[in-house]
Amino acid sequence: MQNAALPSRRTLLSGAARAAAVFSASSYMRILGANDRVNLGVIGVGERGRHVMGRFMATNKVDVGAVCDIYANQIDLAKQKATAAKTFNDHRKLLEMKDLNAVLIATPDHWHSRTAIDALNAGKDVYVEKPLTLTIEEGPRIVKAARVNNRVCQVGMQQRSGRHYIQAKKVFIDSGRIGKVTLARTWWHGNGYHLRKAPASLQSLPSNLDWARYLGPLKWRDYDPQQYYNFRAYLDYGGGQVTDLFTHWVDVVHMLLGRDNPTSGVAAGGVYHYKDGRTAPDTINVLLEYGGDFTCTFEATLAPGVRGAAVEICGTQGRLWIDRSKYEFYPSEPRNAPPETYIVPVEENRADQLTLDHVQNFLDCVVSRARPNGDVYIGHRSAAASHLGNISYVEKRRLNYNPDREEILPL
Repeated sequence: MQNAALPSRRTLLSGAARAAAVFSASSYMRILGANDRVNLGVIGVGERGRHVMGRFMATNKVDVGAVCDIYANQIDLAKQKATAAKTFNDHRKLLEMKDLNAVLIATPDHWHSRTAIDALNAGKDVYVEKPLTLTIEEGPRIVKAARVNNRVCQVGMQQRSGRHYIQAKKVFIDSGRIGKVTLARTWWHGNGYHLRKAPASLQSLPSNLDWARYLGPLKWRDYDPQQYYNFRAYLDYGGGQVTDLFTHWVDVVHMLLGRDNPTSGVAAGGVYHYKDGRTAPDTINVLLEYGGDFTCTFEATLAPGVRGAAVEICGTQGRLWIDRSKYEFYPSEPRNAPPETYIVPVEENRADQLTLDHVQNFLDCVVSRARPNGDVYIGHRSAAASHLGNISYVEKRRLNYNPDREEILPL
């Protein structure tokens, strides 16, 4: 017997979205103040956190009022940029600051859910690095917290704000020039960030690094410098290359094709070479199916002999190749026709400009109360697609998925 009367999660969330519109832009602007400057708290000020914090500061619309980290050395480095910021080693204390309008979250993945929900419940707008979640179950809870509290929540999938991505979608996909899309291919090879080695200064637990708080919701284990410094190599803390890299690219596929609803997923891979204690595979292939319409693939290896990252959308009338530096469109007819190419200007640091544009979109939405380009629901759906790959890899089986009810179906 079908549960036809039960609403889907998508229906529930759209209802919450309508309720959120009651909160007026004018009332929030009074909270910001006459000059519309945002007072920002930063939770997680490691290398990435400090970089994105710098992009916020580069807009000249942000004051960094507080920084938080479990390692005091990271706080010292952040204070070199944000000299007036108050300092914390517990994000809950930072969130008690009434004058903070927004929070940037750049912790390891296993802290994203708890920190984001705490910030949203504290009435802060949130910019959270991708992936939004560590597990597929965490996503709806964060979306609910954003909607119930009427908060702007942007996920750091910066291609959503990329000008040439938006242009390519309009010119080749929305116009129908590409024809019927049957395959989306993605790959990201040779990402050395996943091979980082902890420096000598971290080989013994520093006295000013709170290892217990770093672990947070995870089960106890003794201090391991690699699990701190290179957390993406361990599935307890993150999803390896799949959620770090594929989440970016599957989100581009979702953005370009207007579909975020995979119905099955399967993956294969392993730790084939870098047998250094990591639990995330150094080589992985993921295959997602979207109904009866198209498939999306991802392949990645850390082998240094293979490098490169891109998305390729294959249609019956042409194919679109796109990365952070350019796009190329190859029409199917006439054969051997030269591609239509757009190259991002050299003076723009591609990844850096994408992040700056994404941060600016978030700040615009903090004032207007509009939904941002990488809204929390979008971030949840793209993370969920990636999680299907990791779950299949761990369980060594094909998964069937109901994207409306967001449920993995029983065998």
